[in-house]
Amino acid sequence: MMLDPSEIYEIDPQTADEFDRIPGPHSMVHVVRGFVDAGSAGQLATEHLLRTGDPKRLVTFDVDQLLDYRSRRPVMTFELSSWSSYADPVLAIDLLRDAHAEPFLLLHGAEPDVQWERYVAAVRQLVERFDVSRLVGVHGIPMGVPHTRPLTVTAHGTRPELVAQHQNWFGSVQVPASASALMELRLGQNGHDALGFAVHVPHYLTQSSYPQAAAAALTHVERATGLDLRVAGLDPAIREAESEIARQIAESDEVGAIVHAMEEQYDSFARAAGQGLLADDAQLPTADELGDEFERFLAQQHGGEASF
Repeated sequence: MMLDPSEIYEIDPQTADEFDRIPGPHSMVHVVRGFVDAGSAGQLATEHLLRTGDPKRLVTFDVDQLLDYRSRRPVMTFELSSWSSYADPVLAIDLLRDAHAEPFLLLHGAEPDVQWERYVAAVRQLVERFDVSRLVGVHGIPMGVPHTRPLTVTAHGTRPELVAQHQNWFGSVQVPASASALMELRLGQNGHDALGFAVHVPHYLTQSSYPQAAAAALTHVERATGLDLRVAGLDPAIREAESEIARQIAESDEVGAIVHAMEEQYDSFARAAGQGLLADDAQLPTADELGDEFERFLAQQHGGEASF
């Protein structure tokens, strides 16, 4: 029997009172750190939203009940002869405003290690309590594509209509679960709209900060919600990343050869299709073909593991 979901979170009464006075329905963006976030796409998106959205804490989850500290140890600072600080793990929902002062919610922080069903039930309670009509999640996944070509995404949702305009890149694949994926599944089963965007990050940039992926993710969130998330604010970081990538490629013939080979593969496919990969009527390869190719790549790079 599940323990009471309402006992793992606290609602800030002042922020709740402010939010309750705003007519709904509302959107919620969720970017909970899981075991994969290629290019730190979700993390960079979260940092951008918190930096620009004037956040106010609405809900705080009791991480002591949800995290396994021995598997993901928080960081402490030791100075001279004493401990001076502790990086408290956070899992929370903040009230933010977009560029036009439109309110929305952001669920962010550390993915729960335990009690996933209870956590998901708690989020459902909060979705219904605060009149949330749509949840949108983002993160990055590694893909064998070059950084010099347009970024693509895998879109998924609780109803086909939510992602009808997006290309289906995969057929049927099994991947390790995440709390966010389970949340989307359970919310859909209970009649709530939820969708997500997994940005395809060039596999050689998976361990780097790749703000291009965060910008692509937030652009898709904007289209799904109608919010203005000030994506242009990421432009300086994007230019800096582009400069650093160009420098590293210029200094390594091996990396340059890999990128060139990927460009040729990408462009060869685009020519065969008769137009760019992102065109609405492009003759893309089947989802099964792309899924097989992706699984082969993951088997070589990450022991066959992926996440959506």
